[in-house]
Amino acid sequence: MIQLHGKLKHLSPPSSGRVILSLTTNQDLPTALASQKGLLSDGASSSAFKVVFHKHKPTQLLEGSYHFLLPADLHYLGEGDVVRIDLKDGSFRVLFRKSSGHNSILLTEQCNHYCLMCSQPPKKIDDSWILEEAKELIQLIPQDTVELGFTGGEPTLYGDRFIDLLHLAKAHLPRTAIHILTNGRAFHEIEFARKYAQVKHNDMMVGIPLYSDDPVRHDYVVQSVNAFNETVRGILNLKSLNQRVEIRVVIHQQTVDRLVHLCEFIARNLLFVDHVALMGLEITGFTRANLDELWIDPYEYKDTLSQAVMLLESYDMNVSVYNHQRCLVNDDILRAYRKSISDWKNEYLDDCTNCSKMNECGGLFLSAKQYKHSQYIKAFM
Repeated sequence: MIQLHGKLKHLSPPSSGRVILSLTTNQDLPTALASQKGLLSDGASSSAFKVVFHKHKPTQLLEGSYHFLLPADLHYLGEGDVVRIDLKDGSFRVLFRKSSGHNSILLTEQCNHYCLMCSQPPKKIDDSWILEEAKELIQLIPQDTVELGFTGGEPTLYGDRFIDLLHLAKAHLPRTAIHILTNGRAFHEIEFARKYAQVKHNDMMVGIPLYSDDPVRHDYVVQSVNAFNETVRGILNLKSLNQRVEIRVVIHQQTVDRLVHLCEFIARNLLFVDHVALMGLEITGFTRANLDELWIDPYEYKDTLSQAVMLLESYDMNVSVYNHQRCLVNDDILRAYRKSISDWKNEYLDDCTNCSKMNECGGLFLSAKQYKHSQYIKAFM
């Protein structure tokens, strides 16, 4: 697990305000550039920087900068990473890591769904400051970034402000692939779908969940009336405008019995989507509260998963299996198997360390290691 937040120790008098900074190890930057950055210091420093993060306690502090001591579990930070620091209480969060392929930006914690297995339980608050922070962050992210995710909550609740953010991302990160997690319902309004299409980003995709071919079952899982109809209409509208769409299916007790039927529904009615992701359950958020209603050991449905994958592939659809352990899937779907769990919440069991196929395995969510995981996980010898 990678530490992404915490509190840093002040080495200089605290101040007020919160700042977002791109980090550098280059202490010789011109003053105009240095004043907008945070310096990662291994010893030497410069008063030109707004904030200096010391990996070791310095013998001398230069005036003109705010100084913090960086704990050992944050020493992985490097050139081009972006952080937020509260200058008063030292609260610290890593917002972007240049070396990671799993960078996502949270845009809101508000949502019009209340999914049984939501990993980011929605809040009824005005958190539009998160969107404003995201705009600032986008302008600090290196332009050679390969991919960036936007997530929530439900990002499209911002309406036109969400579209404005996408235009900003296109302007500052024109070569960066954008992947957006959304329930897709906003796109059932064709005018909103058109505004999205008019961004004309050359590499942008929405990932939309669909949990059953049965509207009643889907609406139950997301705890919202008419969600299925609006979601499917949203997918149809986006594809009619030549936009890239991924369908995401989280497999659990409430979805597994209709999984093959859902894949047949997708193949017959939504054949034109660009990707289908069949995903394991993350034991966090509402999942923990609803675990008795959701949990099924992946070992018990591995044959069903194989059937679902092969059905989609028989229609020449692009399909991937996410968030599963290598020992819990059949060999006949390895071509679709992906190591997908974000590096900052990816773990392995102690028994996995001797596995001959550990490098092929996506591992577990940290929450699975802590709360619930398959009893059939075993090392390949």
